[in-house]
Amino acid sequence: MADHLSSDDGEQPGRPGPIDCLIVGGGPAGLTAAIYLARFRRSVVIVDGGQGRTRMIPRARNQAGYPGGIVGTDLLDNMAAQAREYGARLLAGEVSGIRPEGALFAADTTAGAFCARAVLLATGVVNHRPPLDEAVHADAVARGLLRYCPICDGFEQTGRRIGVLGGNRHGLAEALFLLTYSPQITLLSLTGEALTADERAQAEAAGIRIIEAPVSAFSFGEAAVTLTLADGGTVTVDTLYAALGSHTRNALGKDLGTALAGGQCFETDPHQRTNIPGIYAAGDAVEGLDQISVAMGTGARAAVAIHNDLRARDGQTLED
Repeated sequence: MADHLSSDDGEQPGRPGPIDCLIVGGGPAGLTAAIYLARFRRSVVIVDGGQGRTRMIPRARNQAGYPGGIVGTDLLDNMAAQAREYGARLLAGEVSGIRPEGALFAADTTAGAFCARAVLLATGVVNHRPPLDEAVHADAVARGLLRYCPICDGFEQTGRRIGVLGGNRHGLAEALFLLTYSPQITLLSLTGEALTADERAQAEAAGIRIIEAPVSAFSFGEAAVTLTLADGGTVTVDTLYAALGSHTRNALGKDLGTALAGGQCFETDPHQRTNIPGIYAAGDAVEGLDQISVAMGTGARAAVAIHNDLRARDGQTLED
């Protein structure tokens, strides 16, 4: 459960009346939107399952305004406190379904039932993980031995031995990106590399070491990662990037009929509106660069659109 959320935060839910906006997801996008909407004097509720990727970040160092970086959970806690300061309600729970009811949306959640005039889907994405025990995975991420975002923390790996787990085109693209920071890049896989002849030639020309045998076991030591291979060999690196892809948490939107880009991310207009009136999307669940600052920007943009669209519905804007 997310530290910054509560299962009984403020008045108990139970559909006493429609709120202005229900936000699904308490990551940087959802929290930014909540801050804006609450400052617009809107009634807003966030329901979050506490599984967002920001919670896994040991220290974000490219977030503007934080020299020395900030721990992911600390950033979320700060944003949550700011949203609460203006009256937003933040609840821990899962949203099991959203359905239209006239001009409103009814939502069933483990934190209670809600009726909302607008819904923001800030549901994020899920990283595909190596086959690791949950506790082992959490410890490896916390200690910086297992990583997921070279844009976020590649700088800190300058000159180190870097492994990339993902023996396909996606993995190779990440390995080539990491050459910015180190010439010691090793490409590994879980099932055997699946590169075309041209891709293999590009990897070899760039000096990327390709391991043919699949990885069969992981050992996270004090300061290095040892990977056991199916052929009995081992490879040791200082840090391992998992480049196994991800998928979008889009089930709620799909059930509502929202359009999806490539069957994954929510399609929106420039103001974060989906094709379903009253349903908006922001953050990593929208196609684009998966970065905290980008998520915050889409959250702000969605909140302004939601506020202005509700104003228009209430006759509080100038007519054309």
